[in-house]
Amino acid sequence: MNERHLFYDELGNEIEFLVRAKFTLDDTDYVALLPAEDIESMTYILRVELDDNGDEILVGIDDEELKEAEEIYEELLKENLQ
Repeated sequence: MNERHLFYDELGNEIEFLVRAKFTLDDTDYVALLPAEDIESMTYILRVELDDNGDEILVGIDDEELKEAEEIYEELLKENLQ
């Protein structure tokens, strides 16, 4: 996939991320992101939600939800390697 998107941290600093995958688990959409400047760092998995205007926003998730999403993401990675 590897789309590039710019995001801003809480201090307003611009950070570019690579979108590694978008996937759905139990009718909830997730996105796996990797910092473009440090592709050896960890992958971030966030939930995709819609704001009041119907625009997609990314939301952090708790450990239990993250574990489930990581399992699906790892399965996607395995499938793509075959």
